[in-house]
Parts: sequence; structure tokens; C-alpha cells
Amino acid sequence: MKKKSTLGKLNVFLALVLAIVLIANVVVIYTKEVPVAANAETSTSEEADAPVIEALAANTYAGIDFKTNDDVVNYYAEAYNKTKAQTKEYVLDSGETVTWYSMLGEEDLQVKDIMIEGKSNAMINNLVPGIVGGLFTKGSAGLSPSSNRTPAEDVDESNGSLTTCRLKPEDVIATNVKDNGDGTITLQLQPKAFNMSHRGMDAQGNLFNTLGAIDSVVDSISALSWQSGTTAENCLVNYKNGYATVTIDTKTGLITKADYHMEAHISVNHANVAVLKDKSANVLVTYDVHFPASAEYLKTNVKATAK
Repeated sequence: MKKKSTLGKLNVFLALVLAIVLIANVVVIYTKEVPVAANAETSTSEEADAPVIEALAANTYAGIDFKTNDDVVNYYAEAYNKTKAQTKEYVLDSGETVTWYSMLGEEDLQVKDIMIEGKSNAMINNLVPGIVGGLFTKGSAGLSPSSNRTPAEDVDESNGSLTTCRLKPEDVIATNVKDNGDGTITLQLQPKAFNMSHRGMDAQGNLFNTLGAIDSVVDSISALSWQSGTTAENCLVNYKNGYATVTIDTKTGLITKADYHMEAHISVNHANVAVLKDKSANVLVTYDVHFPASAEYLKTNVKATAK
């Protein structure tokens, strides 16, 4: 059973976001004047990669020693592998019984901070998220960066298995640990920034369901061309500032709750769309996955009920 989520094709989705943003700007120009934020700041892929979570305080948490980021990543990997090894039977609305990961997630995607030529336009910021939201179909998969609900079909773009953790100590820029006082601890992990990240192939893709390169997809959009330069030079998807927050039962070694917050900072330069020439745009796409998914979410979005 294939994972029925737009995430599997989100490189196409991101390219469409860029086109929608730029085309929306054309619509706005030819309708009426709208408020524009002067002197607005816009993030770029050249900004320094910096922690957005607290730094680890070396200590003993719930009886477990965490002295370095390496200790946190290694403990997370052990819990990840143990949790992901568990499966459960689900009954589809069709009556078919399938075996999926026990812990599945709930997806949420948002488009924010839209900037054209470094300025925020009120109409575009109201118009685009609604259009984009209609293109995204929520689904469910195993712990990130899973590509599927079914372990045998959980693979990367090279058909390599994603059933075990790929995150390595050298992938992270920061971690921390909190003792919850109830036998559980909560870890936070922030991976290093990466442009055009591929799921399971780099620091960001080893923690999140990242989307791969979008060059070829952008090139297929006939309405979009470049005033100068190539797609690879003008279109960047920089993954940064995302982090995972994971709660683990220290007695069982299993993950009980997890939230993966991924940020894709999209930047396009020298774009031509219709009458617009040599324009730049910046868009923030956030993708959040919460584990475990509720019974209601699974019933609504993947038409399945746990046995």
C-alpha cells in the first residue's frame, strides 16, 4: 500500500509554490493597489547556520548520562530503531487488513513569509496560502524521514531502506535533553543547514522528510523563465532552523511522542513570469509531523483503523 501523501511529490509542490507566488504578484498588479511593507527583511541562503534550540547542558537525565551531542544522537538512534521495528495491523475502509508501522504521524504544511523583491504584499500573503493549501493532501508515514507506512516500501530515492535511523552525530548543530520527572526524557535535535536536501542523504534529510532537488520540475513550468543564469543558480531551497522534539520512555527505550518541525526557505532570483521581468521572491514552507497520529486523523486521511 503506497503512502498517499503529497509529500512523496513535494519537489513538484515547491516548484508550484514559486510559480503561484510570482503569478499572484501579476494578478495583484493588475487589480488594485495593496499595502506593501516597506523595508521588509528577507532571509537568504547565505545567512549563517545557527542553533535555534537551547544548547545541551551535560548532566544525568533520568539516570542516563548525556555529556555531548554525540550521546544525544546515539540515544535517539537507539530509540528510533526500537520504535520503528514495531508494527501493527490496520483495517482499511475497504475491509482489507494491512501491516504498517505502529507509530504513524500527522502532517501539516504551511506557506508563510512571502516576499516579492524583498517586500511583503498583504494580498499575496492572503491569497497564496489558500491556493497552496488546496494542493496539499494530508497523509501518514512512519517516523521521519520515512517515505511510507509499510516497512518494506519505506525506501529512499535510490531504493535504500529507511527502516533504521540515518542521523549521525556530525549531522547536528545542537541538541538538548529535559528530564520530565515521570520516567521519560525529551530530546531536541537540530540538524545542520543544507540546500536541496534529499531524504536520507544528508544532515537535514537524515532527520526530516526533505524534498530533493526541484530544478527539473521548475524547468518544466512553461510560464517561468530566467532573465539570466540557470535554474540551479536562481532557485534555492535551503533547509535550516528546523528541529525535532522527541519524548522517550527510559524504561522501555521507546519513543512515546515526537514532533518534527522542518523549514524550507525557498529563494528565487531573476525570474520572468508573464509581464514581470527579473524578479526575486522568497517563501518559507514549514512542514510539521506529529507522532503518534490520532485514530480520528488516520480514519479521515488514510481511511484506516487500528485493530
